Amino acid sequence: MKLKYFAWVRERIGKAEEIVEPPAEVRTVGELIGWLAARDDGYAHAFEKPAVIRAAIDHAHVKSDAVISGAREIAFFPPMTGG
Repeated sequence: MKLKYFAWVRERIGKAEEIVEPPAEVRTVGELIGWLAARDDGYAHAFEKPAVIRAAIDHAHVKSDAVISGAREIAFFPPMTGG
């Protein structure tokens, strides 16, 4: 699946997007965040506060308990403020 990173999530990881194949036991957005955070220090820093990370699966905003099976694209971004 394709992962896309935005704003400071992208800056901390050091890339805008990548293709990953998480293990079968990673079933939800929250589990995916945990799996990514364990990859290296950049991911750990980007996902150090998973409660503030927002996610979208195939362009639809989802919560951390959303199932990732069948997702073509998952995007991660920090909370946004309007102005």
